[in-house]
Amino acid sequence: MSTVAGIAVSPDHYIGGRRVASADRFEDRSPIDWAPLAEVARGGQAEVDMAVEAATAAFPGWAALGAEGRAVHLRRLADLIDRNVERLATVECLDMAMLERSLKARVIARGARNYRAYADLAAAYEERVWESNGTRNRVIRMPSGPAAVVTPWNAPFMLSTWKTAPGLAAGCTVILKPAEWSPLSCSLLADLADEAGLPPGVFNVVQGIGEEVGAALVAHPGVRRVSFTGSPGTGALIGQAAAANIVPFTGELGGKGPLIVFDDCDLEAAARKAAGQYDDAGQVCLAGTRLLVQESVADRFLELFHRFADEHVLGDPRDDATTVSPLIHPDHMARVEGFVERARAAGDQIVRGGKPADIGGLFYEPTLVLPKSNDSEIVQREVFGPVLTFQTFGDEHQALELANSTRYGLSAIVYTGSEERAQRVGRAVRAGTVWVNAFLIRDLTAPFGGVGISGIGREGGNYALDFYSDLKTLQVLEDTTR
Repeated sequence: MSTVAGIAVSPDHYIGGRRVASADRFEDRSPIDWAPLAEVARGGQAEVDMAVEAATAAFPGWAALGAEGRAVHLRRLADLIDRNVERLATVECLDMAMLERSLKARVIARGARNYRAYADLAAAYEERVWESNGTRNRVIRMPSGPAAVVTPWNAPFMLSTWKTAPGLAAGCTVILKPAEWSPLSCSLLADLADEAGLPPGVFNVVQGIGEEVGAALVAHPGVRRVSFTGSPGTGALIGQAAAANIVPFTGELGGKGPLIVFDDCDLEAAARKAAGQYDDAGQVCLAGTRLLVQESVADRFLELFHRFADEHVLGDPRDDATTVSPLIHPDHMARVEGFVERARAAGDQIVRGGKPADIGGLFYEPTLVLPKSNDSEIVQREVFGPVLTFQTFGDEHQALELANSTRYGLSAIVYTGSEERAQRVGRAVRAGTVWVNAFLIRDLTAPFGGVGISGIGREGGNYALDFYSDLKTLQVLEDTTR
């Protein structure tokens, strides 16, 4: 057992209702000061086989409980999350360095909301019933079986609940593989699932390195669904592994979202929101990282943007004054630095930031780049750090050309004072989610996912419950004498 800020956290796997150690370990460190947090079990094929076997054995009983029976367990788990927000936030802040006040105020509690929302949705499902050709027809959801859930290192607790909640509510058993850079809050989630009384094998956590245990998990023939959030490159590999077993796969694979500012909008609100994209060091897939501003207001927008960006405070994410936290890992720091240095070498103009922060550690300055071309790498590829680009447009047509010019399509933000333009542009932007005069407002019943290389499939509401189900049509001949 490891102790993190006085909180006991198991570094071992959770398989079949018990903790399981591995002979091999990997070191988990805090991005805040790079201090060691835990020596975490490094699983492989043997642990994956054990977890899939446990999930397979538990599946018939869990599925047989029905939606209402499963909802009892999930609502109990949600209540436990609510009672443990402080502990979960403390550990996740140290492990991932997201702002602790955000974790306590909304992010961890969103995990409880996820379990309650899917418990309610699954229980409220109404089978479609109709008559045709002398038969009475009914569409039935059948739980698909053990599901592999692979989650990223940013917001690990919330995203793990976002994916496991619909799987469990639909009647699947799950094997969760958290990211090796921030695994500890997911270990606490396993403790809460155990305390909530989920039967052994229904919820499993396998720790380890993605290329080792993650690859073995998604390729396992006993897995019947695969859900992943991460990079497009890794998503493509996981999709291939799932396809080899004819297993449905859903992936949320990152973004390069435009933040489009028209001259008829509340410019101060738009500039403030743009500067807010540096929150959590830009390690947010939904962030509007490409600032597209109408030429007539570009100078005024930049003036306001710099004013609001100057208000950011880089520092310890446990400090309420901090607004920009450190990057997750030295490897990621090097990746962000590489993007900016290549942009500088290619002739893109760095007008703000552009280097590691003077305070040292894994902090990188909030950076703004004026690319010399829309084809610049810094425009076309996801950086996943505190790096934004700034481009101007003349009219709505050009704005849409720029907005839709990357291979990504996860989300977009539009600022306009015109309802007609909001509808036109909102419909024309190629993205899974478009916010107008807002950002990160979520309805858990709405479909969520990307187009292009930003993903495949949809999460959220009944879309997720359908993914974790096999749909059956039952036809009964009404005239039994025929």
